[in-house]
Amino acid sequence: MRGGHRSFGHSIVLQLRWHDQWRCPASFVLLYAHSRHADVECSRRLQIGYATYPVAMEYSFNQGPKFFKYLAKAGGYLVDGVLALSQAGVCVVYNVFVAATFKQLVDFYWGTADMRIYIAVVGICLIPPFLIRRLKYLVPFNILASILIYIGFSMLMYYLFIGLPPITDRDIVFGHIEKLPLFFGIALFSITSVGVMLAIEAEMAKPRHYLGWFGVLDRAVLLVIISYVAFGIMGYWRYGEELYGSISLNIPTDEVLSQVAKAFIAMAIYLTYPLAGFVIIDIIMNHFWNKSGELKNAVLKESILRVCTVLLICITGIIAPKLGPLLSLVGALTISLLNLVFPALIEICLYYPPEYNYGKLKWKLVKDIFYVIIGILILVQGTIFSIMDMISEWGGDETTTEGTTATTVKVTTTTGGMDTAPELASPEAPGLIFF
Repeated sequence: MRGGHRSFGHSIVLQLRWHDQWRCPASFVLLYAHSRHADVECSRRLQIGYATYPVAMEYSFNQGPKFFKYLAKAGGYLVDGVLALSQAGVCVVYNVFVAATFKQLVDFYWGTADMRIYIAVVGICLIPPFLIRRLKYLVPFNILASILIYIGFSMLMYYLFIGLPPITDRDIVFGHIEKLPLFFGIALFSITSVGVMLAIEAEMAKPRHYLGWFGVLDRAVLLVIISYVAFGIMGYWRYGEELYGSISLNIPTDEVLSQVAKAFIAMAIYLTYPLAGFVIIDIIMNHFWNKSGELKNAVLKESILRVCTVLLICITGIIAPKLGPLLSLVGALTISLLNLVFPALIEICLYYPPEYNYGKLKWKLVKDIFYVIIGILILVQGTIFSIMDMISEWGGDETTTEGTTATTVKVTTTTGGMDTAPELASPEAPGLIFF
């Protein structure tokens, strides 16, 4: 099983809204190493090549204090639920992003339409590829997506290096403190591939090649770190506080090169969607509905489940079409648990038995308690701030498909073709405040 690790790169362009994002690689590496260690340790103790996240959670809780032993079974179910919810949130973001990009392109040539219409159309178009049941058949989609995404990145970088203001005009070190919870949520969203990573590793003939030092996962992480640094710094340097929920939405829409870049990036995300949603179906079917493997008409029922999943995700996107707060909400609500709280609790329980220890001065225990506290703070604060941001944006924008008023963004161009800072159009303009 190869190719699945490429899904890392497909979400890079979605997270670079605030300039603090260039610091994300450090968070990425630390959280990645932290969450990976617990799974590897559980696999080693169970003497199996691969321990799934729920299995690791249940096993470790049974090794911990009495209170954790009572919660061991529930802990496994909780991990499954949060993993499924996390990937569902990723799919919502993908659906909204693809719709937003194509709305920009279509609106430029044929006039504006309600954002929610595009989300619905994209959602329907996502049903056929999502009906692919085998992970290995998704590899060609992800290979093509990788090619498209990095060609699109190359084109996008062209616009990031043109018209750069003096670096002193940007707060490159310190940003807005009030946006920190949103930043942490989006930074955590950037490592939402944890669910896909687990699914891919489980399908590999030799999982050790995936987790080994400088294995498949390490190489993917290195590539993503470089991409984060490049796009985070250059994106903020070029656009400053005018960055949108996705940096690709900042580049002009009236040039062929930028239109191709937008289309390539949107198509790459579209092709990645089935892999992101694979985890949801795998959890529901193999961990619950068809756990015994004796479900009658399993293929038909799974296909119906897949269609219903896409439609539910699409409806969620229609209800919450704001990309920035949506990114943060997904990261804060689920990924803080998957990458901080749960791995820390697993490690606390793993080293609780008397034959193990937490190291000198119990540094492992201190570290894990710190991770739990930070994870809960991000969970609570990030979720609250994301919801407040959504409510704030909706409060000033009442849009229905019947055509009530809304605010859109109008982009002006210079003689050289580059766009200036986005200018708000009049409240009478049709559409939805998204670009």
